[in-house]
Amino acid sequence: MAAQDTIFALSSGQPPAAIAVMRISGTQAGAALQALGGSLPAPRQASLRQLVHPETGATLDHALVLWFPGPDTATGEDLAELHLHGGRAVVRAVETCLADMHGLRAAIAGEFTRRAFLNGRMDLAEAEGLGDLLTAESELQRQAAMSALSGRFSQAIESWREDILKLSARVEAELDFSDEDDVAAGALDALKVEASTMRSAIDAVLDQPSAEKLKEGIRVVLAGPPNSGKSTLINRLTEKEAAIVSDIAGTTRDIIEVPVAFQGIPFVFTDTAGLRDAEGDAIEKIGIERARTVIGEADIVLWLGAEGEGPQHPMLWEIEAQVDGTPPYAKSGADIRLSARTGENLDRLIAKLVSSASVLLPPPDSFAVNQRQRMHLLNVSTALTSIAELEDYLLIGEELRLARAALDGLLGSTHTEDMLDALFGRFCIGK
Repeated sequence: MAAQDTIFALSSGQPPAAIAVMRISGTQAGAALQALGGSLPAPRQASLRQLVHPETGATLDHALVLWFPGPDTATGEDLAELHLHGGRAVVRAVETCLADMHGLRAAIAGEFTRRAFLNGRMDLAEAEGLGDLLTAESELQRQAAMSALSGRFSQAIESWREDILKLSARVEAELDFSDEDDVAAGALDALKVEASTMRSAIDAVLDQPSAEKLKEGIRVVLAGPPNSGKSTLINRLTEKEAAIVSDIAGTTRDIIEVPVAFQGIPFVFTDTAGLRDAEGDAIEKIGIERARTVIGEADIVLWLGAEGEGPQHPMLWEIEAQVDGTPPYAKSGADIRLSARTGENLDRLIAKLVSSASVLLPPPDSFAVNQRQRMHLLNVSTALTSIAELEDYLLIGEELRLARAALDGLLGSTHTEDMLDALFGRFCIGK
């Protein structure tokens, strides 16, 4: 794989479709477009062309074509788009023709976005935002991804980086001109105050729930003894027949997970094996052990068993189920009393779950940082914290250098090929 290769790929959905958008990027994009369509259209203006095979003269399609000369393009290179009829045979014929052209090859996953990053059209934080946008399934995920893609997080990083550069310049001034009169008294104390203020802003971002939580969803585990109504409730909440409902104790033997979104907020509901002391066969016993494990990993536990007998958990809600009949576990202090069969008070449970999202998920107007970004921000915070204990300008300058390097890593100014492979490898081929 050579960076100078001209690449092509289908950038729209898989055929058959009404339109198929074929994207070509690289130094040979213009030549490829001329070979197919006879001439280059005016830049950034759609033009109708008859596409022909350059060797046989056979007509491939009648298509709209666009020409985007670099570097002011999505990839930072010369870029062409062919808006084809979206039949499989048409797409296959054009792909075959392009593959036969000298210097052209099919793109690999994420290669268009990777070139945009390498050519300075977007930084790493924005590229991660694009990746998240492509996989977003809920409104909250879409908002967080758009925030990163729009550059809000990158702008904050750049602002911190500029502040650190200014602090570094002041340290250099102290080291070079400490004997001169133009160096302000109390400069060290002022520098420490500014470093502390910056650290507080970064720590505020670190204190927010992680982006992984936003992607994975709030984990809600339904727990209780056999026949307490867990499977009926999860089926009603998710509007799917995900769990088998039966009067036979021990019907649910394994973990059943169902993702769903309420008001644009992602949740994952988990039905578990009924918890009981008199365990049944070996398979049921395994299911109960797994149930106890996922309860420990849950964000919220809906306990449908006897009041006060649920597992220890910071967000355990006492649920009195089956209130349309005779509840098997009546509760004087129930958080919610409901009937999964009739839907009574189901809206109250959903409203309570949505309300809890404000604590468990990053707010839409904040930065949701992923594990990689969190690691770099922690390094910045650690370096700025160390400055408060230092009196030597040389040591302070080194901590500022470490902080600046961590911020560079956030934007991708310093990177490894393995890291880029992992990031862009999760993109689709046409991105």
